[in-house]
Amino acid sequence: MSSATSLYLDFEIDAGSTAAHAASVLKAACDAAHLASILIRPADGSALDEATARTLIAEAQKRNIAALVASSLNDAAKLGADGVHLPWSREIVREFKTLKQAAAPGMIIGVDAGRSRHDAMEVAEAGADYVAFGVPPHVEDLERAAERQLDLVSWWSEVFEIPCVAFDVNSPDSAHSLAATGADFVAVRLTSTNAAETAASEIRKFSEALRIREPAK
Repeated sequence: MSSATSLYLDFEIDAGSTAAHAASVLKAACDAAHLASILIRPADGSALDEATARTLIAEAQKRNIAALVASSLNDAAKLGADGVHLPWSREIVREFKTLKQAAAPGMIIGVDAGRSRHDAMEVAEAGADYVAFGVPPHVEDLERAAERQLDLVSWWSEVFEIPCVAFDVNSPDSAHSLAATGADFVAVRLTSTNAAETAASEIRKFSEALRIREPAK
């Protein structure tokens, strides 16, 4: 297992929460364990709540945590985010190259390649700051998808130096397996409607799962 495997918070803003509550959830998560990065995304089908996003970005940056948004470059710049995350799509390579050309120097751009080795290599060669392997929402066989994700992370870690992030990780045990396979970051999914105590507990479980466990002698 790589000792460099870090937690990446995948934080969804739900319309049912206030900026203050979302901030309390984030603070609890940050206090529970070290987070390397945070992705701020809106709930499916909704627009990014700018006031909440701005509050969360400020809180993350105050703690020296890179804050990305699942939104446009204009939104990222307006909100003061450190970067943008592109979710998987069938046109992800084209979308990334277009975004990369328009991005300001220093803007982090991460890309979810889904389960495509070709797309992952293409965006890496085009300058992505990290490549993510997740489980696309339309997938029905989650067990097989998890096995494929492990295989992709293992392949990537053996061949490429650009960091990879494992998204859609559903348990601490899965996080442990992905870290052991070579993931640089493992994403923990929380929502702004979580209770702060629940968020902290989840982060601690995943953090513990990423710790090096010495093989039995």
